[in-house]
Amino acid sequence: MNDKIRNIATIAEYNAMFGAETLHPLISVVDMSKSAPLRHERHTFGFYTLFLKDVKCGDLRYGRHYYDYQEGTIVCIAPGQVVGIEDNGETFQPKGWALMFHPDLIRGTSLGQRMREYTFFSYESNEALHLSERERGIVVDCLQKIAHELEHAIDRHSRRLIAINIEMLLDYCLRFYERQFITRQNVNIDILARLERLLDERFASPDIAADGIPTVRWCAAELCLSPNYFGDLVKRETGRTAQEYIQQRLIGAAKERILDPTKSISEVAYSLGFQYPQHFSRLFKRIVGRTPNEYRNGN
Repeated sequence: MNDKIRNIATIAEYNAMFGAETLHPLISVVDMSKSAPLRHERHTFGFYTLFLKDVKCGDLRYGRHYYDYQEGTIVCIAPGQVVGIEDNGETFQPKGWALMFHPDLIRGTSLGQRMREYTFFSYESNEALHLSERERGIVVDCLQKIAHELEHAIDRHSRRLIAINIEMLLDYCLRFYERQFITRQNVNIDILARLERLLDERFASPDIAADGIPTVRWCAAELCLSPNYFGDLVKRETGRTAQEYIQQRLIGAAKERILDPTKSISEVAYSLGFQYPQHFSRLFKRIVGRTPNEYRNGN
């Protein structure tokens, strides 16, 4: 088994792997059902990729509920991420669509300014977008419009029109992800309950002084989620960022400990994972509106 990671830096190199023609050096749309067979391998890309996989995605279980999306799954990958599986020497015929576009294509465009909004490019594959038949039709229509524009001779309008169509496609993905968060609301509530237990256990741990304050990345890893997906889930369910949510839970635990007259403010800070008590005092005052000492004296 070969565990090497193949780096695919250019659109032309990726098209060659599919056996597809390169119509534009910075973007390509490929109907994978018409491509050459591929090998299982791990690789990184030097560009953004969006895969619409035409596979049976039905009967997926999330928590105690099943959601049946038969028509496809979207996986989005940012430049530099490692994707794929180890090479087992076998080939397979992919099905679906692939969109690849280089960051240079969108520099200076509205899409380039908004790419940070599309946090799903850093989601894990198990956090993929599962489409209904109607949603899949919309996605394929967007991809076909981009492909049609690529078949047109490149002129001064090409780059802007292509970027506009990519932006529309990604905005639809945002809408469909919001729908998916809603359909998984029971699962999301379960994740929040697990998060609360996780934080309670962390704050009660005798090792917290050495481990430090729980971070968004740490919480996401403990819940087996990507940081971006975890942050988007918390934001949609609570209206607060993941960092704000963790800080609120932290201050809630701090309030209980501050009222213990046998502990100094510094001891409270250390017991919550702060390395420096003054950092704790600043955060407490910013959130509560009073210093820890003022809060203690007022209660």
